[in-house]
Amino acid sequence: MGIIKLKNIRTYSYHGCLIEEGKIGSDYSVDLEIKADLEESALTDDLQDTIDYVHLNRIVVEEMAIRSNLLEHVAQRIIKRIFNEIEAISRIKLGVSKLNPPIGGDVEAVTIEMKEYRK
Repeated sequence: MGIIKLKNIRTYSYHGCLIEEGKIGSDYSVDLEIKADLEESALTDDLQDTIDYVHLNRIVVEEMAIRSNLLEHVAQRIIKRIFNEIEAISRIKLGVSKLNPPIGGDVEAVTIEMKEYRK
């Protein structure tokens, strides 16, 4: 088994419960960690034998472009889509951060983290 991490995938998205958040948008950061068998690709040096992180990044960016009220909701969509599209993945750990959230204080980011195993 092995782990592939995509750190700090940056997007500008429109998530949030406030009407203004849906109109103005804000900066987000996504951290993705997947677990999969990387033994064959380590031996063959062939992209077809591993998890294509370009594909993972595309899923994150496309799902982050779909507005949600809650970060948990967009995170669950990302997890579900990755499991549906890439069978070799056995575990996903995902963090979605809203940078400089409008919560009336000096807060760098609010982050939700979710971890799910293939059923």
